[in-house]
Amino acid sequence: MAFMEKPPAGKVLLDDTVPLTAQIEASQSLHSHTEYIIRVQRGVSTENSWQIVRRYSDFDLLNNSLQISALSLPLPPKKLIGNMEREFIAERQKGLQAYLDVITTHHILSNCELVKKFLDPNSYSVNYTEIALQHVSMFFRSEPKWEVVEPLKDIGWRIRKKYFLMKIKNQPKERLVLSWADLGPDKYLSDRDLQYAVKLLSSCSHPYIYKITFATANESSALVIRPFSEKGTLKDLIYKAKPKDPFLKKYCNPKKIQGLELQQIKTYGRQILEVLKFLHEKGFPYGHLHSANVMLDGDTCKLLDLENSLLGLPSFYRSYFSQFRKINTLEGVDVHCFGHLLYEMTYGRPPDTIPVESFPPAPSVFVVSVLESILTCEALKNGMPAVSRLLQMPLFSDVLLTNSEKPQFKIPTKLKEALKISKECIEKRLTEEQKLIHQHRRLTRAQSHHGSEEEKKKRKILARKKSKRSANESGEEHSAKYSNSNNSAGSGASSPLTSPSSPTPPSTAGASSIPPAPPLPPAAPAPSTEVPTSRPDASRGALLSSIQNFQKGTLKKTQTCDYSAPRIS
Repeated sequence: MAFMEKPPAGKVLLDDTVPLTAQIEASQSLHSHTEYIIRVQRGVSTENSWQIVRRYSDFDLLNNSLQISALSLPLPPKKLIGNMEREFIAERQKGLQAYLDVITTHHILSNCELVKKFLDPNSYSVNYTEIALQHVSMFFRSEPKWEVVEPLKDIGWRIRKKYFLMKIKNQPKERLVLSWADLGPDKYLSDRDLQYAVKLLSSCSHPYIYKITFATANESSALVIRPFSEKGTLKDLIYKAKPKDPFLKKYCNPKKIQGLELQQIKTYGRQILEVLKFLHEKGFPYGHLHSANVMLDGDTCKLLDLENSLLGLPSFYRSYFSQFRKINTLEGVDVHCFGHLLYEMTYGRPPDTIPVESFPPAPSVFVVSVLESILTCEALKNGMPAVSRLLQMPLFSDVLLTNSEKPQFKIPTKLKEALKISKECIEKRLTEEQKLIHQHRRLTRAQSHHGSEEEKKKRKILARKKSKRSANESGEEHSAKYSNSNNSAGSGASSPLTSPSSPTPPSTAGASSIPPAPPLPPAAPAPSTEVPTSRPDASRGALLSSIQNFQKGTLKKTQTCDYSAPRIS
């Protein structure tokens, strides 16, 4: 087969679901416009960051492209006069930062190609639609019975997966959908095992798995053809959307938010759990459950995109479950994703945050009971319940399934072993990512705590106490020194006043009545503190007493002969 004769070899290592964050670091005025320098970071590692420069016109162009979502985005308005003033530029920078925060935290917008190209032009410079067309054209050379009706532009959320409406030449009324995708970062099967596993998908028969008409793969990408359903997916039913419309238009801002009927929730939920149980028992990794991957066929839900895990594509909800270390298996991932899907069926919209602290009123307390076992903080800390346990809960246990089709999906032993190893590798990468996120969260929490106002006040109080304590200790040391010095001097001056020639025996009786000698200057006590014994203290006391009682009149007069005058002979 000539399908994809010369594609670029290998898988795409970049995980498109890793969130991008953007922070405006500075602005600079050049001639008649202002440029904003933005630091963009992928994930939690500061090493994986880069700078981009954007003008207001670039933001405006992006915002116009995102209008298809019908969301009200907080882009600051244009200003023609006074737009170079410093105060205005500072205010606009705040507004643009708020805009970046919104588009990088909105789950659908943050994953769309428009936002990715704006923040990371180097990684998303390729036109994936053209590449997909080239590969599909090569496929038609060897399979001339197929024909493209039209490209289905942006009907999915993946940047590297493109869709085309197809028909068979001898059956012009029958419509099919062709999907083409690159291999992703979680592709761990060998090329041979991958090609075999993808081809095997068309032989899978299950009442709740959507039939695959044709599938093939090579060392860099894969192509799958399925019947096209005018009714669309479960997500189309919830959002009352048209299947052929772009993903942003269909699901970002629905006109009417309304959940499904209780019986629909029970039936669809039971059918989805049954097919998950089947895949888990077969050892086939899935990990891609969401409402847009569930096709509606009458009143029956059928799972789509079984090939995603084989191709190594990251999950739609990966940015959610990668935050919780207890969700570390693909079975746990499927259950967590089922929680999102059940919430969406119940309330007509996805949850605002994960974990969910409180649930709005639901059609049944049994619905809330299932949601609490999956999406609450306690559930996320303890781990996900097994699919078999969910099937036994009151919401699903009494649902009667009428489909009698016998499931068939034979996987050879060697391929089973390869799938098991691939699953372990996928789970290992998830665990490593969760570990990095956990470490980053702990560091951020510590830094935030250290920099909080309360913590700053505590540190100031401790610093004051420490400073006061050291000042007191220092004052006590100086007092002790001066006290020792004064005591030394006082012990010598405490004896009664006598004449210089009289001996001065030590006496303590008159110490209280005789005033002590005045203290010496601060520099003088140093030598005195080094004299250890009491006898020299007594001698020194006598000397000081003699100096104090000195009388100039007692000195004898002397006669001086001056020989300095010159002699004249």
